[in-house]
Amino acid sequence: MSQNKKIRAAFYATESGNEPVRDWLKELPLADRKTLGEDIAAVEFTWPVGMPLVRPMKQGLWELRSSLISHRIARILFCQVEDRMVLLHGFIKKTQKTPAEDLALARRRQKEIAS
Repeated sequence: MSQNKKIRAAFYATESGNEPVRDWLKELPLADRKTLGEDIAAVEFTWPVGMPLVRPMKQGLWELRSSLISHRIARILFCQVEDRMVLLHGFIKKTQKTPAEDLALARRRQKEIAS
Protein backbone atom coordinates (compact mmCIF):
# COMPACT_ATOMS: atom_id res chain seq x y z
CA MET A 1 0.00 0.00 0.00
CA SER A 2 1.21 3.50 -0.79
CA GLN A 3 2.67 5.24 2.24
CA ASN A 4 0.11 8.02 2.21
CA LYS A 5 -2.99 5.97 1.44
CA LYS A 6 -5.09 5.21 4.50
CA ILE A 7 -7.32 2.78 2.61
CA ARG A 8 -6.85 1.15 -0.80
CA ALA A 9 -9.61 0.90 -3.42
CA ALA A 10 -10.38 -2.58 -4.76
CA PHE A 11 -13.05 -3.69 -7.21
CA TYR A 12 -15.66 -6.24 -6.21
CA ALA A 13 -15.29 -9.27 -8.49
CA THR A 14 -17.91 -11.87 -9.33
CA GLU A 15 -17.11 -15.60 -9.16
CA SER A 16 -16.36 -15.51 -12.89
CA GLY A 17 -13.90 -12.65 -12.38
CA ASN A 18 -16.03 -9.82 -13.78
CA GLU A 19 -15.63 -6.45 -12.07
CA PRO A 20 -18.98 -4.64 -12.52
CA VAL A 21 -17.82 -1.26 -11.17
CA ARG A 22 -14.70 -1.26 -13.36
CA ASP A 23 -16.86 -2.18 -16.38
CA TRP A 24 -19.35 0.60 -15.53
CA LEU A 25 -16.53 3.14 -15.19
CA LYS A 26 -15.12 2.17 -18.60
CA GLU A 27 -18.50 3.02 -20.20
CA LEU A 28 -18.48 6.58 -18.84
CA PRO A 29 -17.03 9.56 -20.72
CA LEU A 30 -13.37 10.27 -19.95
CA ALA A 31 -14.10 13.47 -17.98
CA ASP A 32 -16.57 11.59 -15.74
CA ARG A 33 -14.09 8.74 -15.19
CA LYS A 34 -11.46 11.32 -14.22
CA THR A 35 -13.79 12.94 -11.65
CA LEU A 36 -14.70 9.56 -10.13
CA GLY A 37 -11.04 8.53 -10.05
CA GLU A 38 -10.12 11.73 -8.23
CA ASP A 39 -12.95 11.20 -5.73
CA ILE A 40 -11.89 7.59 -5.09
CA ALA A 41 -8.30 8.79 -4.58
CA ALA A 42 -9.53 11.48 -2.15
CA VAL A 43 -11.15 8.76 -0.04
CA GLU A 44 -8.00 6.60 -0.21
CA PHE A 45 -5.82 9.43 1.11
CA THR A 46 -8.20 11.01 3.65
CA TRP A 47 -10.15 8.04 5.08
CA PRO A 48 -12.23 8.25 7.19
CA VAL A 49 -14.00 11.10 5.41
CA GLY A 50 -17.58 12.31 5.72
CA MET A 51 -19.99 14.54 3.86
CA PRO A 52 -20.15 15.86 1.25
CA LEU A 53 -17.86 13.21 -0.35
CA VAL A 54 -18.89 10.09 1.60
CA ARG A 55 -22.14 9.28 3.34
CA PRO A 56 -22.67 6.29 5.65
CA MET A 57 -25.53 4.05 4.49
CA LYS A 58 -25.79 1.82 7.63
CA GLN A 59 -24.58 -1.75 8.16
CA GLY A 60 -21.04 -0.99 6.97
CA LEU A 61 -22.05 0.36 3.57
CA TRP A 62 -20.80 3.75 2.37
CA GLU A 63 -21.79 5.98 -0.56
CA LEU A 64 -19.15 7.88 -2.54
CA ARG A 65 -20.90 10.99 -3.88
CA SER A 66 -19.60 12.53 -7.13
CA SER A 67 -20.84 15.44 -9.20
CA LEU A 68 -19.79 14.80 -12.77
CA ILE A 69 -18.69 17.28 -15.43
CA SER A 70 -21.61 16.06 -17.55
CA HIS A 71 -23.98 17.62 -14.95
CA ARG A 72 -24.98 14.20 -13.68
CA ILE A 73 -24.60 12.70 -10.23
CA ALA A 74 -22.78 9.40 -9.74
CA ARG A 75 -22.66 7.16 -6.72
CA ILE A 76 -20.36 4.28 -5.87
CA LEU A 77 -21.45 2.10 -2.97
CA PHE A 78 -18.58 0.49 -1.08
CA CYS A 79 -17.71 -1.31 2.12
CA GLN A 80 -14.50 -1.50 4.10
CA VAL A 81 -12.69 -4.82 4.38
CA GLU A 82 -9.52 -4.46 6.45
CA ASP A 83 -7.43 -1.80 4.67
CA ARG A 84 -9.51 -1.84 1.47
CA MET A 85 -12.55 0.03 0.24
CA VAL A 86 -14.31 -2.54 -1.93
CA LEU A 87 -16.23 -0.81 -4.72
CA LEU A 88 -19.47 -2.81 -4.86
CA HIS A 89 -21.80 -0.95 -7.22
CA GLY A 90 -21.75 2.23 -9.29
CA PHE A 91 -24.63 4.08 -10.91
CA ILE A 92 -25.85 7.43 -12.19
CA LYS A 93 -28.33 8.87 -9.73
CA LYS A 94 -31.63 9.96 -11.27
CA THR A 95 -33.77 10.53 -8.16
CA GLN A 96 -33.28 12.21 -4.79
CA LYS A 97 -33.28 8.90 -2.91
CA THR A 98 -30.86 6.04 -3.56
CA PRO A 99 -32.96 3.45 -5.44
CA ALA A 100 -33.79 0.36 -3.36
CA GLU A 101 -32.59 -2.02 -6.10
CA ASP A 102 -29.15 -0.34 -6.22
CA LEU A 103 -28.86 -0.54 -2.43
CA ALA A 104 -30.02 -4.19 -2.43
CA LEU A 105 -27.45 -5.14 -5.09
CA ALA A 106 -24.62 -3.52 -3.11
CA ARG A 107 -25.75 -5.28 0.09
CA ARG A 108 -25.84 -8.67 -1.70
CA ARG A 109 -22.30 -8.13 -2.94
CA GLN A 110 -21.21 -6.97 0.52
CA LYS A 111 -22.59 -10.17 2.07
CA GLU A 112 -20.88 -12.23 -0.61
CA ILE A 113 -17.41 -10.90 0.22
CA ALA A 114 -18.03 -11.10 3.97
CA SER A 115 -18.71 -14.84 3.83
